[in-house]
Amino acid sequence: MSFAEIFLQLAQGVGYTALVTVLCSLTGVVIGLAAAMARRLCGRAGALLLDAFTFVFRAVPVLVLLFIVFFGLPGVGFRAPPLLAMMMSLGVIAGAYLAEVFRAAFDAVDESEIQAAEAMGFSRLQVLRLVELPQMLRFAVPGMINEFTTVLKYSPFAYTVGIPDVMKEAMALSATTLRGVEIYAAVGVIYFLIYRVLVAGVWALEKRGRIPGLAAQ
Repeated sequence: MSFAEIFLQLAQGVGYTALVTVLCSLTGVVIGLAAAMARRLCGRAGALLLDAFTFVFRAVPVLVLLFIVFFGLPGVGFRAPPLLAMMMSLGVIAGAYLAEVFRAAFDAVDESEIQAAEAMGFSRLQVLRLVELPQMLRFAVPGMINEFTTVLKYSPFAYTVGIPDVMKEAMALSATTLRGVEIYAAVGVIYFLIYRVLVAGVWALEKRGRIPGLAAQ
């Protein structure tokens, strides 16, 4: 079996790897954005609860949380399908990290613009939705790319719950051919290509929504 044939065999799992990465990244964005926005709107008690959430889930290893969700929760009557288990573990942990990314990006919004909107009679929710949020998302792009990359690197854990991703294909092929060096080198190439596509897609979205006056900064 040539390296090209190995590469094509492993490519059968690319769709699942991409699906896990995208779903967990979207889960992380939704959770992180909700946490960061709630922190802006809630009082001190709410902020402390959200800080506790980010602290706890940033400390829990992804594989431990995945096993709790997939192998542990059935013991209390809840059985999560593999993709949902990945979203409830990797996606939630990504959300905890992205909550901090979004919090820092919110802090980067010019305070004078917020004060001007409030002086015009905007409610706190309108200020958040119309003034802070659009700018925050642009400031958060580098941090989001970093976290999406981390999600991609943790996506191989999907094979532990039976998802036939690239890593599962690699382990099966390695067991039958005993050509681990070539197989896992091909896995590295595939993940690099997925990474490049992911980064290019995010930067294309950022460029499309960029504020013209900030383009040169």
